[in-house]
Parts: sequence; structure tokens; C-alpha cells
Amino acid sequence: MADVPTFCRVCEPACGLVARVEDGEIQSIRPDKEHPVSKGFACQKGIASLDIHRDPDRVNRPQRRRADGTFEEISWETAIDEIATRLQTILGEDGPDALAAYLGNPGAFNTFSGPATGSFLAQTGTRKVFSSGTQDCSNKFAGSEAVFGTSTCHPVPDIEHTDHLLLFGENPRVSKMSFISIPDPVSELRRAVSRGATVRYINPRRVESPEAGAGEVVQIKPDTDIYLMAAMLDVILSEGLADDVTLATHGSHVDGLRRFVAQYPADRVADIVGLDADEIVKLAREFASADRASVHMSTGANMGRQGTLVYWLLHMLSFVTGNLDRQGGNLYSQGFYPAAKAGRSDPASHYFDSRHGPMRRVRGALPGNLMADELTNAETKTRALFVIAGNPVLSVGGEEEMREAIEAVELVVCLDLYRNATGELADYILPCADGFERADVNIAGLGLQYRPYVQWADPVVSPRGERREEWWILGRIEQALGMKSVLDQGPNPDLALRLKHMMQSRGLDLDEVRATPRGVVLEGLTPGSFYDKWIQTDDHRVDCFPSIFQEQGALDRCETLFDELSNEPADQLKLIPLRTVHMHNSWYQNVDRLKRPGQQDNPLCIHPDDAAARGLSEGDRIRCSNAWGELETRIAFDETLRSGVVAMTHGWGNKRTPGMKTAQRHPGVNPNVLLPSGPGSYERLSNQAFMTGIPVSIEGC
Repeated sequence: MADVPTFCRVCEPACGLVARVEDGEIQSIRPDKEHPVSKGFACQKGIASLDIHRDPDRVNRPQRRRADGTFEEISWETAIDEIATRLQTILGEDGPDALAAYLGNPGAFNTFSGPATGSFLAQTGTRKVFSSGTQDCSNKFAGSEAVFGTSTCHPVPDIEHTDHLLLFGENPRVSKMSFISIPDPVSELRRAVSRGATVRYINPRRVESPEAGAGEVVQIKPDTDIYLMAAMLDVILSEGLADDVTLATHGSHVDGLRRFVAQYPADRVADIVGLDADEIVKLAREFASADRASVHMSTGANMGRQGTLVYWLLHMLSFVTGNLDRQGGNLYSQGFYPAAKAGRSDPASHYFDSRHGPMRRVRGALPGNLMADELTNAETKTRALFVIAGNPVLSVGGEEEMREAIEAVELVVCLDLYRNATGELADYILPCADGFERADVNIAGLGLQYRPYVQWADPVVSPRGERREEWWILGRIEQALGMKSVLDQGPNPDLALRLKHMMQSRGLDLDEVRATPRGVVLEGLTPGSFYDKWIQTDDHRVDCFPSIFQEQGALDRCETLFDELSNEPADQLKLIPLRTVHMHNSWYQNVDRLKRPGQQDNPLCIHPDDAAARGLSEGDRIRCSNAWGELETRIAFDETLRSGVVAMTHGWGNKRTPGMKTAQRHPGVNPNVLLPSGPGSYERLSNQAFMTGIPVSIEGC
């Protein structure tokens, strides 16, 4: 029996784990107490990844759909030959854009999947690529690109030294923190509070984190963060609370920022945001007057209708108060490679004309909310679809439209661990290795790590059955298509050349990293170099009022949406996503031990007062509907919600997923049927889907 150090592949922190292995099988997984960064912390999702590794419902051999809709196992040789033959015909007859691809979230935690996918898509020539990033974070890439000149620059809060931290739209206790890689954020926040720091969560819901002594909640209305931030900045700039030296030395277009935020003073936005004007002014003054203040935001703010503008103003809160690149403020995390330089880009260069008006790609991806529309567009003639580690049927708005669109595609190939809801519509399912069965570097946290380190993990065990890594699968298909393939080097190619070059930029030797099983700790967050080294705008200044916002109509839209919110009925309910420790998107839907009593479905959570106003009681069956769809479920009372807000956990809705027995036994309902999709349902600046603050109505049924 041997203990093998590894790390989790579920989210950005990549917490250290130890696998106990006997006779080539993993017997148990535990947190790694000797890990230099996570230090014995790992959440239950990381531990439950062993259940996914062992799950009898995992796909272990390639599967092919029969004419009657059932699936049969076939050999790899048959699968590769048939897929390549059909794809070659399609590409030959209708060109590269007859192929589309959807790339899911797990690929971000798979070191060698990304380059392999990039090679395959580049050689086929398709540019019809969709990504789960447009469901949760593409606004951040677009926002930093506009402000800093690079999509890969996301200064993180220096929690250890800050005196005042504002967290918009996140709940560290339940879902950790996104775009900051930190293993145990609640403990870090608790320590900050214990030494006297102020930590505030700006959220429509009274999130769980303060229960652990990690701050307090300010409850606002959903999808109004932009107006709260603008009002705070108006106070800071109009009352002389800004750092004028920083603005003059490092800022450009500051007057444009002043003019914009002056449109949204506290007394104008108070009703929209749901806070008293005096409270908004107090929030601004306290933030600006703190010796060291920092800010951060996550998916709860990303998923609104103006996520890029929200991220812009979040950067501005840090910058205009002089807290960007200051100890205790927001600092750039370099990690093992200078990602900020690699992401340099001009947003204006990405736009092109389309039948939907100006459109762009963000990190190579089109709007996920246009995927069903594009698959069924007769002009572009999509005949093949590759879904790699994704589940668009459950993760993108408009489930039925997506199902119909995928069913109409001639060739659908899914690379995944399971035959999930999307896989049930595929022609071929190609089984992938999981995180215990492949080598990885903790690359997902690059440029986001609170305590930078680099760790290489070798496979803990060999892949079960005939599971294969994505690079091998795509490499085999490339070979069958007569394209260049990494497998041209032989059955054991050196996949790490790119990593070697990346690490050399920090003076690291990959072989030495590999020989250090728990990773190499790097220099921590340090202020003083951001404006000289990391900002990538042409003038090396922070763009406080990017012209692209006006050019793409985002500022006019901001006022239009303000007017829309002003005219909403007083009793309008708004739907927000609800994170829980028992789910991770749709990844963990088949883990039986997470289906505890009370966690076997996803009810609509509602404040008791809102239920009473509608004559509803705890547990009643209701119909929830809006202009985009409807669903039936039960209601559950939740006093942590602001009145007027309802919430549901996403990732459910597996009634038609027989390939995942536990998930089908506890299917729940898919709240994304209530989300808008198609043209107009995403932010033009970033392709980010509108997924929170959704107007809904409910009635008993």
C-alpha cells in the first residue's frame, strides 16, 4: 500500500490530496496535511471525486448510438475510423464551419486537453466554437482586456493585509472563490476579521460565509451591482476621496469615468439597488477612507446583463482609491508564467459583422446562447458537433431548443466521463480519463493564485477500462483525418514542451518540479510592479473609460436597463442561481452519497413573506414561468433571501439521462429553461449570458 500525493481538479485552488493505493486501485482519498499551500484543507467535492472515479455508470469503452436510440459498446479502432470517415466527408462537402464545438468547464483543469483541442480545431479550420465560459466568466476576460489591455490580468485581493474587503456576488463558504485561487478562503477571511478588517458580501442572499465569523452581508437587488458601484464611485470622485496622484500618473480617460458615474448618484440608484442612499454613501466613504482596501467579484455578479461593465467598475474602485498594486489592496499574481503578457489584446480587433449584428469571440469562443441558433441555421449548415467535457443541454439557457438543435446535427461526438444529458443525444461517446488517471499541472489557477505555487501530479493509477485522455483521442482522430498529430512522435509523446518553456520564464526546471511531489512555492503577492510590468495597454496606463463600451452601445444600454428596472412592478420576483456544497455544476449529479435527505431535488427557494403574499405554504407544488419557459417544482422557505428574490440550484434536470442512474433517480428540474437564449440574450461586450436576476412568476399547481 502506498500514499500518493496529488491534487484536486474540481476548481481553481487545486487543493492537495493524498491517494492511498493498493494493487493499482485507489482505496481512499484524504486532504494532504503536508501540502505547503492547502495545508490539509480539501472540501467534500474534492474527496467525492473518488466516487466519480469508481462510479459504475462511467463510460469505460467507446459507445455508438443504435438506430433505436440505445447505445452499444464498440472498439476504439471502429469509433475513430467511423468518426473520421464521416467528419472527412462533411468537411470536404461543406467546409470547416460545417463543424462546431462546445468546450466545457472541466477542460480548464486538464493541462493537456486545451492544447490538443486547439490543435484539432485549428487543423479542421472551424471557428464555430462555443464555451461554458460564456455562462460564467467571459465578462472578466473582456473587462480586463478593455481596462488593462490583456484578458489575463485579474488582480486579486490581498486578504492577509487588507483593512476593508468588498465581495460582490460570491459565497466563499459554499463555492470557494472564482478568479482567485485560494484553498480555504473562509479561514483567510476569518483571520482578517479577527484582526479588525471589515469584510462585506454584496449579495441578494444572506450567504453562509458570515456564519463562520467571516464578515457581514449587505443585501441588494439582483443584477444591480453596476449601479451600486457607479454610485460609490460618484461619491469617491465627487467628494475628493480619490487618489489624485494615482489617477494623474497611471490613468487615462478619467474624465469619461467621472461623467459616467455622475449619471448614477446614490439618491437616484437607491430604489433600483434596494439600499438607502445614505447606506450607499457610507459604503463608498468607508471603502475610500480605509488605509488598505480591496475588492473582488464572482459569478453572482458576472452573470448579470452588464457583467463587463461591472468588472470595469470593480477595477475602478480599486484603482481610483490607490489600492491597485498596494499592499492590502489588489495585487497581480504572477505564478509560474507571466500570463498577463500572453493575454495582450485589442478588443476592437475581435468584432466582425454577423447576421446578429456586431459579434466577437472571447478567448476564441462565440456566445454560448447562440449555439442552438447557429446549429439550426440553414445558411451556415452545421453538420457535425464535438462536445468536449461539456453539457450544454443543462448548462445553456433554453433546454428544449438546445435538444432540438443537437438532434438535428448529423454527427455528434461527446468526449466525457459520463453519457450525460447531452451525451444521450450523441452518435458517439468517447470515454475520457479522470484526474486520478492522468498527469497535470495546477494550471487553472495561473495568474490567480493567492499563494503562488506550481505542482506536477503524475497519474495516481492507470485508466480503468479503455478510458483515454483527450489529447490521445483527438490525436487519433487527427491521424485518421491525415492531419498532423502529437502521436506522430510515437505512442508516448513529450507533451510537456510547452510547460517547460513556460516555467523557464520563472527560472524553474520542470524536471525539478516533477521531482517535488507536493509542489514548489513561488514568490508571493508583492506590490510595486504592476504599472511597469503587467499592464498591457498601448500607453501603459489604466483605461478608465474604454472607448469600446460606447462603440458597442453598452453605456446607452446601461441607461435603458436602468429605466426598465425603474418601471418594474413592485412585486416582481427575480430568479438567481443557488450554490450548494452538494453540487458542482452538473459534474456531481451522479454521486450517490451527496444525495442526502433534503438534497435529492432542487426546489425553488423563496422568502416566506413572498410565499404568503401568494397564498403558498412550505412544500407546495408550484409552476414557475416567464417569457422563455416554465417548470414545475416544490417551494422551500429560505429566510436568507432578500424579499422579491427566488433561487434554484442549476445542473439538475436529468429525467432523460438513463446513462446516469443516480442522476435519473433524483432528476430535479433544470432552471435554465427559464433563461433567455438566442439573439439579444447575452452581453455584446463579452458574450456573457444573462443568467441571474431573471424575472419570473409563480403560481400553485
